[in-house]
Amino acid sequence: MTARTINFGVIGCGLMGREFASAAARWAHLADPKTGKTLPFAPRITAVCDTNPAMMSWFTENFNSVSVATDDYQALLSDPSIEAIYCAVPHNLHASLYTDIVRAGKHLLGEKPFGIDLAANTAINTVLAKHPDVLVRCSSEFPFFPIPTRIIQWIQAGRFGRIIEVEAGFWHSSDLDPNKPINWKRMIDLNGEYGCLGDLGMHVMHIPFRVGWNPQNVRALLSNIITERPGPDGKPVPCETWDNAILACEATADGDVFPMTISTKRIAPGEMNTWFIRVMGTEFSAEYSTKDYKRVKTLPYQPGGAQAWHVEDVGYKSVYPAITGGIFEFGFSDGILQMWAAFCDELVNGRDGMQQPFYCATPSEAEHSHHLFTAALESQKTGQVVPVSWH
Repeated sequence: MTARTINFGVIGCGLMGREFASAAARWAHLADPKTGKTLPFAPRITAVCDTNPAMMSWFTENFNSVSVATDDYQALLSDPSIEAIYCAVPHNLHASLYTDIVRAGKHLLGEKPFGIDLAANTAINTVLAKHPDVLVRCSSEFPFFPIPTRIIQWIQAGRFGRIIEVEAGFWHSSDLDPNKPINWKRMIDLNGEYGCLGDLGMHVMHIPFRVGWNPQNVRALLSNIITERPGPDGKPVPCETWDNAILACEATADGDVFPMTISTKRIAPGEMNTWFIRVMGTEFSAEYSTKDYKRVKTLPYQPGGAQAWHVEDVGYKSVYPAITGGIFEFGFSDGILQMWAAFCDELVNGRDGMQQPFYCATPSEAEHSHHLFTAALESQKTGQVVPVSWH
């Protein structure tokens, strides 16, 4: 059977745009979870757009399918052959580009946080509500890793019993060097006041939001550690955004209240790119970190029984089967590939007809993150615990 081809345009040809293109080139790596045969759908990149022409040359040199390379994204939106768009641009452009993409009837996988602030996110969601036939999802790949997928299944099955506490975070140390030149993520007018929360927070909140653990309030501790960085001419310029964030929240599960600690850090000495989650329950607990990416720790418990952690190595067990042997390792590029398979699957088959049940982060989940981050900014200003509004 011939695979259903989905023609994609890429707006923003930087790091993540290249990751998507690489995932499309590896499509034969995947198999249909139901039949074991080749997936019955496949993405094809036919057009790219970036304001810097040099960024597009990698695509045109490596992909014969790319027939359009332009600095005008409207050219992609007016092309009837393009069915979907991947958009990775600075946060200040989300509202204008995302709404234009949706109005043009193009399906969209956009980068987080879906707007530079809550007002921008509201503007995006207002347009989405008028175009319910357009599939729109937010990029977040870590829940597609084998062990996070297991943890989600354990939570949804009620295996943990009563939730005692949850800790989740995303840490790296790429900004520890004070001599690193400033870029757009350190500028409020481009990245937004959220700082590291807007850049990293949706990765951390994807699982809590998906399982219904919405924070009811927050006490935020935000840090701007490196306050100046070299500008284009080498002279120091203000580095305005928050480098690190720790959010202490109260969340609910099945009517019970429990503490949830969320952290996003650009300056976490010794951490290269670490995503983690820790869930403690009265009947079962689990810990996982990409720092030890093959290994999950679990603690099953029965009243009066032993409290002993179990450690298990998990190989390549993905939601979309792959040609990789089960004893081998799963990596970041594999997570990207799985996320894209889920997006294309939902685009072709709809939520109820997907080959497997886990779907990409939704605009509603991205909206939840804005309410949380907006409350966190208020908490930082006042030093108080701030309620999180979900409407």
